[in-house]
Amino acid sequence: MGEVAPQNAKKGFPKSRRLLRHADFERVYKQGRRHFAAHMTVFYLRRENVSTGVRVGFTVGRVLGGAVQRNRMKRRLREAVRLSVQPEVAVDVVINPKRSLLAADFSELQSEVAKAFHVIKKSLVDGPEKRRS
Repeated sequence: MGEVAPQNAKKGFPKSRRLLRHADFERVYKQGRRHFAAHMTVFYLRRENVSTGVRVGFTVGRVLGGAVQRNRMKRRLREAVRLSVQPEVAVDVVINPKRSLLAADFSELQSEVAKAFHVIKKSLVDGPEKRRS
């Protein structure tokens, strides 16, 4: 018979990588920067506490659909973020999806999230060095 794959560590989205408090979301919206993409808007703000790395939050308003559609958007985004290479900086990220996200192919969504993290890294890591020269 076929072999059973060994059980790996839980492949979820741990609380240490989530943005949970309303105050954190507000701080990112008010003080952070934005990146616009076809299926989402990404807000980000560098943190001083580097021990936690990247923390991600999602805001999906009722205007985007019923609970089933909103939860599906969040699940797809969480998985795309989990599979993406994260920047090596301490940053809070809030992702606001657009309605078109539901119809988008997952590979397209994943590449959009990866590009957003690349832009964040370039802006926060590479950006200050370019401004000094």
